[in-house]
Amino acid sequence: MSKIHWLGAGLSAIPGLKMLIENDHSVIVYNRTVKKASDALLGVKGNYQIVEFSLEAIKKNAIAGDVIVSMLPGNFHVPVAELSLSLGAHFVSSSYISDEMKSLNEESLKKNLCLVNEVGLDPGIDHSMSHALVEEYKKSKVFSAENNHSFLSYCGGLSDVPNDFCYKFSWSPLGVLKALMSTSVSIRDSQVYTVHKPWEAVELYPLPMPWGKDEFEVYPNRDSIPFIEQYQMNEGLKIDQFVRGTLRYKGWKDAWSDIFSEVDTLDPEIAEDRLKAISDDLWNKYSYRDEEVDRVILTVELKVKNDSEIVWHKQFLLDTLGNSKGSAMAQLVSCSVALAVEAVLNKEIPSGVTAAPHQSNLVKRWLNQAAEISDNFVLIDHLV
Repeated sequence: MSKIHWLGAGLSAIPGLKMLIENDHSVIVYNRTVKKASDALLGVKGNYQIVEFSLEAIKKNAIAGDVIVSMLPGNFHVPVAELSLSLGAHFVSSSYISDEMKSLNEESLKKNLCLVNEVGLDPGIDHSMSHALVEEYKKSKVFSAENNHSFLSYCGGLSDVPNDFCYKFSWSPLGVLKALMSTSVSIRDSQVYTVHKPWEAVELYPLPMPWGKDEFEVYPNRDSIPFIEQYQMNEGLKIDQFVRGTLRYKGWKDAWSDIFSEVDTLDPEIAEDRLKAISDDLWNKYSYRDEEVDRVILTVELKVKNDSEIVWHKQFLLDTLGNSKGSAMAQLVSCSVALAVEAVLNKEIPSGVTAAPHQSNLVKRWLNQAAEISDNFVLIDHLV
C-alpha cells in the first residue's frame, strides 16, 4: 500500500489532511513542530504518524510509488519535487508551476511519475470551473471560433465582515505586498494589456448574489495569457477579453491608497526592510482573531457574442465562510489537494509536470467537492 507523505501541518493544511486520514490512507505527517501537528490532529483516528520535518526524514521513510505532498512555502516545492523523483515517488502541490518545476517534466515522464501542481483553490478549483465552462460551450450549438469570447476569473480571500481596511490577513502580509509590485498581463479589447501597478487597473465588478447584485473591486494579476492554451481556448478562437485576477471588497482601492503610494516610491536599497516593517504593522492591525471567520469568493465567467448579440453566457459563483471544520480558504485549498493525491494513487492523472486535470470526470469530482464545502455554489445561465 502506497504511503502519503504530507509536508506541513499549518492550519491551512489540516482539513485535507484529515480527509485523507479519514479515507483510510496511510499517512506520515512532517512538521517542524511535532506538538503543533499533534494538537491540530487531536481526536483524529486513522493510520498516521507524525515526525519532525527534514528532507532526510523523507528520504528515510518514502519509497517508490508513494506520494509526497508539499504544503510548505513555495521555495521548498522544487527541491521536494526533485527529491520525489530521486525516490521514485509522485509529488503534489497547490502552487503555480514555476519554470524550475517545468524543467523536471522530461525526467518525470521517463520515470512515469506525476508532478501535480495548481490543485488548490486559485489556482485549482478555478481551473476546474474554466474547463467545465469551455467544454460545455464547445459542445453547444452556438459554438464557433468566429464568435467573440470574453473570459473572466476572479478570486478573493476576504473577511466575513468588511472592515475599514477592506481586508484581513490569515498569514504574513509580506506576500500580498510583494504581489502589488508584480506586473500583470491579460487580454482586453482583443489586445495584450500590461499593468505594472495593479491598483491602477481596479474596476467595479457586480456579482449576482442570492440577495441581488453586489459590487466588488477586481484587478488582473500575474500573466493570464498561458491559461488561454491551458483552458483550450487557443484553437483559433477570437478572444476579446481574457483576465485572471483578484477580487476585493468595494472600497479596497481607497482604503489601501497610502500603502500603494509607499510601495510605488520605495527606495530599492531599503525596500526589503521597509516592506517587512509594513507587513509587521499590518499583521498587528488586521490579522484574524480566534473568533473571526474568513470568506472566499470565486467566480469564473464565459460570455460569447456573435457580432453584438450575446449567444452564450454562463458563470460559476462560489461564496463561502469558514466554520468549525476550518477556514474557508483552508478547506477549499487542502481538500482539493487531497483529491489530487487520491487521483494520483488511482492512476487517473498522467505522468509529467501537470496542473489541475481537465478530464471531465475529474473536473466534475473537484466541482462537486467545492459545492459540498461551499455555502453558495451555483452555475448561472444568464440567458435563461
